Amino acid sequence: MKVKNSLKSLRTRHRDNRVVRRKGRVYVINKTQRRFKARQG
Repeated sequence: MKVKNSLKSLRTRHRDNRVVRRKGRVYVINKTQRRFKARQG
């Protein structure tokens, strides 16, 4: 999982990417290509 300051650029890398908020943190998740996972902060 990558840790980045900004997830906006990571969201556009794959069409299945989703930006979700969990427990105060922002995550990019992808059910089909799991290598695109990322967390902000």
